[in-house]
Amino acid sequence: MDGNNEPRSFEKIQEGIKQYRMRNWDKALSEFLSKSTENFDNEERLELIYYLGLCYTKLGKYEEALNYLEQVVILGTDILRIYQCRMTLAYIYVITKRVKMAEFELNRLKNSGLESPLIYNTLAYAAWAQKQNRTAIELYEKTLEIDTNNPTAMNGMGYILADSGLDIVRGLRLCRKAVDARPQCAAYLDSLGWAYYKYGEAAEARTWLRRALELAPNEKDIQRHFKVVTGEPL
Repeated sequence: MDGNNEPRSFEKIQEGIKQYRMRNWDKALSEFLSKSTENFDNEERLELIYYLGLCYTKLGKYEEALNYLEQVVILGTDILRIYQCRMTLAYIYVITKRVKMAEFELNRLKNSGLESPLIYNTLAYAAWAQKQNRTAIELYEKTLEIDTNNPTAMNGMGYILADSGLDIVRGLRLCRKAVDARPQCAAYLDSLGWAYYKYGEAAEARTWLRRALELAPNEKDIQRHFKVVTGEPL
């Protein structure tokens, strides 16, 4: 912020920011990397670092992203931006199967009082990735205490309940509600199809899994579920 409390424009990197907002990740990254920071002040340099971290994340270049996002967390003073970067770090750690590190970032956020459905959902996913199904369910329940119709939590908990056999009926109901909320989400359609399969309704399972596969034909989990349920080649 400057003296009149208006956000800075960061003119030196405006073109990169514009390309980023247009989802032109490669162009944005090239624009940011072309900038010499010799004449940047500390705030401009940190803004550049922030956008470099986001670009590398969007492009799936996670090790490069970690380097920049960690700098924002260490050097930054904007609480909301630090929150965003910690959440992005946690996402990267989950994607790259460094689940303990993801939990570390998320627990730091939670313990600082910044609780949110996103934190609990990501912690739940991390627990599920470590085969801690009951812990994952408890965390999804916390999300639903905050946001009773959170589709991510309904889908995640529904899948675990059905897949593990802990409560297939409730799992099926939750997966159905998630699909009602986001009917074009392939992951949710896949969960619903798998829940129907676990419930013993193979015909219904095939219907939903086929829809999921049409939307995301290259997703390995959907392919696996479809093959198990139908026995058909992909």
